[in-house]
Amino acid sequence: MGLLTLFNKAPGPLLKLPSGSFTVDSTGRVVISTLPSSFPPELVNQIAQDVLAGFRSAAAAQLPLSELIINFPSLKITGRELRGGAVVFLSPKELYAPAT
Repeated sequence: MGLLTLFNKAPGPLLKLPSGSFTVDSTGRVVISTLPSSFPPELVNQIAQDVLAGFRSAAAAQLPLSELIINFPSLKITGRELRGGAVVFLSPKELYAPAT
């Protein structure tokens, strides 16, 4: 019966996806952010490290890369290179198209 109780759990609360931006220096330290304070700082640091790693990998492969776009089903992450650092934009995607 333990397996059946797994499916009887109430779903957790839906969280609003973040919208905002932040800037990081070449070490990955956040310089400025417009994200809500409820957004986990650990997640900001992880996103920053991944974006910087993408730019460093491109530089090591001698590929000119100034913008990195990561598309998830409900979130778009855009990173732009800033002389070793980066500015990262987080924007939720609309689930429903607006009526025309």
